[in-house]
Amino acid sequence: MSTQTEKLKELIELRAKARVGGGEKAIEKQHAKGKFTARERIAMLLDEGSFEEMDMFVEHRCTNFGMEKKHFLGDGVVVGSGTIQGRLVFVFAQDFTVNAGSLSEMLSSKICKVMDMAMKVGAPVIGLNDSGGARLQEGINALAGYAEIFQRNIMSSGVIPQISAIMGPCAGGAVYSPALTDFTIMVENTSYMFLTGPGPVKAVLGEVVTAEQLGGASVHSTKSGVTHFTASNDEEAIELIKKLFSYIPQNNLEEAPRVECTDPIDRMEDYLNEIIPENPNMPYDMYQVIAGIVDNGEFLEVQPNFAKNLIIGFARMNGQSVGIVANQPKQLAGCLDSNSSRKGARFVRFLDAFNIPIITLVDVPGFLPGTAQEYNGVILHGAKLLYAYGEATVPKVTITLRKSYGGSHIVMSCKQLRGDRNYAWPSSEIAVMGASGAASVLYAKEAKALKDEGKVEEAKAFIQEKEDEYTNLFATPYQAAKYGYIDDVIEPRNTRFRIIRALAQLANKRLTNPAKKHGNIPL
Repeated sequence: MSTQTEKLKELIELRAKARVGGGEKAIEKQHAKGKFTARERIAMLLDEGSFEEMDMFVEHRCTNFGMEKKHFLGDGVVVGSGTIQGRLVFVFAQDFTVNAGSLSEMLSSKICKVMDMAMKVGAPVIGLNDSGGARLQEGINALAGYAEIFQRNIMSSGVIPQISAIMGPCAGGAVYSPALTDFTIMVENTSYMFLTGPGPVKAVLGEVVTAEQLGGASVHSTKSGVTHFTASNDEEAIELIKKLFSYIPQNNLEEAPRVECTDPIDRMEDYLNEIIPENPNMPYDMYQVIAGIVDNGEFLEVQPNFAKNLIIGFARMNGQSVGIVANQPKQLAGCLDSNSSRKGARFVRFLDAFNIPIITLVDVPGFLPGTAQEYNGVILHGAKLLYAYGEATVPKVTITLRKSYGGSHIVMSCKQLRGDRNYAWPSSEIAVMGASGAASVLYAKEAKALKDEGKVEEAKAFIQEKEDEYTNLFATPYQAAKYGYIDDVIEPRNTRFRIIRALAQLANKRLTNPAKKHGNIPL
């Protein structure tokens, strides 16, 4: 056998060794938990045959605690590039079969290398997280490795899309990388995220809690808002990533890919003319409105189980990717609160960063009142949404369906926040507050005087008369239209066509913000 042949044989053997990670037994354990391996996940994610692996032969450099005797090629993470639907992406997948996927200095350097390359060429980064955390044997080197990754997450933010899938443990400092990325997906029952685990929580606070109760997918999708999507298994999570990826561009200098539209742009849905109840206090389902106006009724909702009073997500209008932000009258009457405000603000900022037009559907009676909201800083959280809309330079089309009162009217992409097209349905009420509240404030003295004279029924009739007067004057779209704050009052069933035409007119919109290092968003 020639020297060259021996060298080729050695290469083939080393590649085969690297591909089994921590070995067949470790792979079997992974499968027994209902989880796929790092390489299997990458194979499911990327177009067949497109994966180009890097750093397959990297090993750790630790000599403490017997680690010099435990070497695996690749050192616990698989990294490289490939394509999804023919579009370039960079990917890293932590390999739980090797030292529980724990982060070492060299593992970090592999992740950082693909992140640096992604920034150079302007391509998204997708991280598949499944790790026991920092490699304790490496001490400060492991912490430094995390910090190197975080710094790149920060520099990449708003430049290239970053997507994190949590497909196993993600604890301690490891949680900050997904939190810094644009979207996080968690797998139910097999993934969790927390800064401090159940053990320390019990030791310090005496609180007994399981990993699932502390940081499972259900917790972060409903209570904290940390995760944007949940999936029932690895395969579903991978499909979610692909679907999400289809709506977003490669980087901040490009636009999202357009698809052929098979849905007529002038399609009218007559039910939209009847969807608003006669009683202004009765709810209706905003999802039905969204389904009636977007291409083929297809809508990818983001954070569907968190702050349900505000709906956010991706859709297409005439094949163009758009972001939808909509109040949901079926939840808290569509009021904004702390959670829905920050949910909406972050989504609006993502859309603006990556050149995706924003469609806002408004039916908001105000901000949720009460001490709980005020103590939770609803003022600051509401200001986040206000800031995000005011800062955004992408095309913004706003449709007011029914209520749009007070500060919440301003926050929901009003004309003064540089809204490009602001339309209203005939059923819309645009005012400082509802007629009942306004009449009670404006005519409190007169009503009190009548009551003091014992004329209770006359006082009620007087207030009702003033309510009707206020309704006729202000609780219509025409007062706002009179001043140009509403560009047009439109027929509800024609909403789809009007939005699509507005987006076509705004295709070459150019708007820049003042030169500055960065703004100081109210955090």
